[in-house]
Amino acid sequence: MKGNIIVGQSGGPTAVINSSLAGVFKTAMDRGFNKVYGMRYGIQGLLDEKYVDLSDYIKNELDIEILKRTPSAFLGTCRYKLPAIHENQEIYIKIFDILEKLNIECFIYIGGNDSMDTIKKLSDYALLTGKPQRFLGVPKTIDNDLALTDHTPGYGSAAKYIATSVKEVIRDGNGFSYKKQLVTIIEIMGRNAGWLTGAAALAKGEDCEGVDLIYLPEVPFDIEAFLSKVRELLSRKNTVFIAISEGIRLADGTYVSQAGGGSDYVDAFGHKQLTGSATYLANLISREMGCKTRAVEFSSLQRSASHIASRVDINEAFMVGGAAVKAADEGDSGRMVVIDRVSDDPYQSATGIYDVHKIANGEKLVPRSWISEDGTNVTQDFVDYVRPLIQGDDPCILVGGLPRHLHLPADED
Repeated sequence: MKGNIIVGQSGGPTAVINSSLAGVFKTAMDRGFNKVYGMRYGIQGLLDEKYVDLSDYIKNELDIEILKRTPSAFLGTCRYKLPAIHENQEIYIKIFDILEKLNIECFIYIGGNDSMDTIKKLSDYALLTGKPQRFLGVPKTIDNDLALTDHTPGYGSAAKYIATSVKEVIRDGNGFSYKKQLVTIIEIMGRNAGWLTGAAALAKGEDCEGVDLIYLPEVPFDIEAFLSKVRELLSRKNTVFIAISEGIRLADGTYVSQAGGGSDYVDAFGHKQLTGSATYLANLISREMGCKTRAVEFSSLQRSASHIASRVDINEAFMVGGAAVKAADEGDSGRMVVIDRVSDDPYQSATGIYDVHKIANGEKLVPRSWISEDGTNVTQDFVDYVRPLIQGDDPCILVGGLPRHLHLPADED
């Protein structure tokens, strides 16, 4: 008889992260694993021996379908950086003692760059000490910044939400344009990579003019050039719509959000919380030009809006979860599942497996050739890349007029 699998979720959630969890669970059951344990709050929770038997909560196919459409991390998540092996072997000894106690054969971690660092370190320790457990990473991040994969589960749904919401913000703003000038700045997640902000370009179509300017963190932000662009636009139209990444920074590396005060919070991986760029720029425009301004932050809505999730994204998230179990069952370890784009028209994708050492702590940025020469928009190549990923919908199961989610009771210390 096969042993057990344990799965965890880490980092910022997405609208489809639980579809990957459902893929792990169903494939593990189909392949004859005895139990699938879920870590409460990722590797940090596992260190405190917080885990559940997922069979106690996922009892039938309906539960799997509901889980696929449930936002946020069903198991809870964390941002916890494992120390280097040579710095603290006691932590690794503790983790592997827990895995052995639970008869774990395969350890699956659903996450982004920092989570793949965890897979790398655990698989390295297992190899170093001759431990039999196998470690596989499942990609997840709305930021779409993982290396070697065409795109990441979670990105397509976030892009769909952004494009839809931008279109609605434009429609709302244009309703106030009679004899009034209005500049709306929309702040979108993205520390170093502008994949999410670039998705605002999808709002443009036959029924919408789209945003006027798009600023990504890949290109240094020039405040004076920005103000000049806005003045020029206001000289010929009453409403201006601008999409910016939260991580836009000046040529010297200073985040624009810092000019507005920002936040002093720094997570375990040294990431400073970014917020306030749109508010700072909106206030600056208002002072400089005397017009009405609005700052709109989509914030966590970008990653939690499962009601508008892309069907392509839901299906691919489920697919990579299952592929990780298959790979681990067949002997792979220290690797991450990736999505390969097979065809654009019609859109088709498949899974591959790559060495996690070539992915962890890396970062995939928007190619400079996909950003306009003056750095104020994205090109058609960018739009063509994203558009297939937002296609389709997979309606929520409604109860009492609201989406039904699968719920794990809050952990009690």
